[in-house]
Amino acid sequence: MRINYDFADLEAFLAVKETGSFHLAAERLNLSQSAVTRRVQKLETALDSVLFERTTRAVKPTLAAKRLQSRAEAILDDARETASAMRDESVAYAYQRNAVVTVAVIPTVAKLIIPEAIRRFRSQGHGARFRFFDQSANAVAESVARAEADFGICSIPELEPNTRFESLFNDQIVLVLPKDHPLVAQRRLNWTDIANEDLIVPARGTGNRLLIDEAMARAGLPLLWAYEIRRSTTALDFVSEGMGLALLPRSALASYPDRGVVFKPIDNPTILRPVGMLSRIEQKQTASEGAFKDIIRTVCATL
Repeated sequence: MRINYDFADLEAFLAVKETGSFHLAAERLNLSQSAVTRRVQKLETALDSVLFERTTRAVKPTLAAKRLQSRAEAILDDARETASAMRDESVAYAYQRNAVVTVAVIPTVAKLIIPEAIRRFRSQGHGARFRFFDQSANAVAESVARAEADFGICSIPELEPNTRFESLFNDQIVLVLPKDHPLVAQRRLNWTDIANEDLIVPARGTGNRLLIDEAMARAGLPLLWAYEIRRSTTALDFVSEGMGLALLPRSALASYPDRGVVFKPIDNPTILRPVGMLSRIEQKQTASEGAFKDIIRTVCATL
């Protein structure tokens, strides 16, 4: 059945019904009286019903008008709610398209996780922008705790009081060495195998160094190093130049293209670095932030 009336016709009908006058209805709707009359007549024709008995002194609603009133009110209420919801969704969509998600991340895992997560985020239609802080683990924790970053990706042995850590994967500390080094041919390596090598280790005070020192102390083994270096990329450069062998997280190699180096796991003890997301407790997250976190979880599940 074809519908030959619209919302404006229903509004005119209700205005006349509620005011009892075409003149007052016209004033309420800011229309001419003739315009209100035409709309009511159009509705009567479409419904094949007389809605008002008109006299020179009064406008009296018919039984059909009384039956139509509740239906007309419901139709207009639904239309207003729909329009409001669509406006809200449009505003929310526009906000999400222009929202900025700030992520603090340790450099060793940035290339391993972030590019693939961004590709998946964009492929799902999300349009938020990103601000990345590539920082040490301690700096990531501070950025999250101070609300400078929405969340962080790091390995941190101690948490700030207002943060929580969600583990994503374990990143093993490995030995990085030149491809032509004799130890490459050895199937398994123990710490005693590298006792006489020039070791390149993370600088004291870093999260990686703390993990290594604690593991060595538990195993009762000395850590005899030749070079302390703060940045993993510099340590990899030193290995490439034949200056020594480096103890680094395996993820660090993801940001270092093949330049003649390989990695070998070391056993007894095996040192694992937990990498995860750091968030503030009771923090309210945006839809974009929540979606990006879910994608990061999915990416890390494949590592």
